[in-house]
Amino acid sequence: MSASGVSRRFYSSLSAALPFAATLLLLFVTGCGGGGDDGPPRFRVSGTVTFDGKPVPAGTIYFQPAAGNKGPAGLAAIVKGKFDTSSGKGTVGGPHNVRVEGTDAAGVPIFVPHFEEIDLPKESSRQEFEIPASAADNLQTDAEPV
Repeated sequence: MSASGVSRRFYSSLSAALPFAATLLLLFVTGCGGGGDDGPPRFRVSGTVTFDGKPVPAGTIYFQPAAGNKGPAGLAAIVKGKFDTSSGKGTVGGPHNVRVEGTDAAGVPIFVPHFEEIDLPKESSRQEFEIPASAADNLQTDAEPV
């Protein structure tokens, strides 16, 4: 057999094996289960955030599992006093440290970050957060005194 016949046979075998190898590589990278392990069960948390009795115009609410509670953190945007973790993956249940950051419509903070500890149920839930007016007492602004 000539050298060109061997190289033709080699490339023909290689092109036939390529789709099979690509499929094996794809299964290896994504996992045979089709989705892999996505961590512990997570639940939707939605609700309201008010500051001095009024809806917080904008901001972010963070849910960080507290000591002894394992799982990923969750967060949600606050829009017109409402939040919902359903746009992400939600939160794990159990004790959490919650951080609330609120801004006006222009993105200027309206109070210092507010912290609370809560125990989230291991199911979807609705939570309400009332930020006291005193949370603005230590707010640093760039405005000069008049």
